[in-house]
Amino acid sequence: MRAVVFRDGAVVVAERPRPVPQGGELLVHVAAAGLNGADSLQRQGRYPPPPGADPDVPGLEIAGTVADTGPGATRFGAGDRVMGLLGGGGQAEWACLHERVAIPVPEGVAWAAAGGFPETFITAHDALCTQAQLRPGERLLVHGAAGGVGTAAVQIAALAGARVTATVRREASRALVAELGASVIGPDDDWVGLGPFDVVLELVGGPNLEPDLRALAPGGRIVVIGIGAGAGATLNLGQLMARRAVVRGSTLRARSLEEKALAARGVERELLPALAAGRLRVPVEGEWPLDEAAAAYRRFEAGGKVGKVVLRPDPDVPAAAEPRP
Repeated sequence: MRAVVFRDGAVVVAERPRPVPQGGELLVHVAAAGLNGADSLQRQGRYPPPPGADPDVPGLEIAGTVADTGPGATRFGAGDRVMGLLGGGGQAEWACLHERVAIPVPEGVAWAAAGGFPETFITAHDALCTQAQLRPGERLLVHGAAGGVGTAAVQIAALAGARVTATVRREASRALVAELGASVIGPDDDWVGLGPFDVVLELVGGPNLEPDLRALAPGGRIVVIGIGAGAGATLNLGQLMARRAVVRGSTLRARSLEEKALAARGVERELLPALAAGRLRVPVEGEWPLDEAAAAYRRFEAGGKVGKVVLRPDPDVPAAAEPRP
């Protein structure tokens, strides 16, 4: 099969053996695979894949059609449309996905959207709903809201009944993020003065932490899931105590299968009906065939995008599956 491989930092397409599904796994004919920050860091040698993941082929999320099942895999069958999380190996024509982290793709959801859904929406849902315990009527501030996780977070919060303020650097991207349910400002605007916020989702990094704390309401929560602007930060413990605040950090890729399965089931239960009904959407910046993976990475790393950059390893994967008996 053809797959994306990193060679000395370069993005190339090479032949690799087709994977064989093991216990509980699905062999998926990949129709779409989203690019994520972890892929870019792996290309730079800064984020090795977790143990057990494909060491050569990147890709944390896929969507496609089940072609075969491994021993003990019973939830899905051949022809079913699925999407889900991987530790790596998704940017290829074929990939193995454990059925416990697989999510059915609703009828009518395009492959590109499905391929960009799992990593971003599971990450955002886990950060906001599980860790921050965001509640209806609360105020949320999302920093760096134009990317995949940011656009997912804005929609999840709006769906939950929260009031969302989002910072977006590129002025041309702000209108689209506003359409998703946020009041949008620039990162240099006085977002501290627009507080207090009950929850801050930090996707930018360390430089924001001190003003994030000043912008918090009493009992507020900060969840850090992105550090592109730097990991170092200064924290005033007196302000932390005075606000009875909580600062949390999170990553998804290295979690155990059990933890990922719990996160996937929460998204399937709480978000999949809204995706199927069109009340959630996956903004797609662009789609690239597998042979143009290097161009897709250049676009992803150039910044200024809204939503997902998606590879289409095989755009001819059937668009729908026959109903299961």
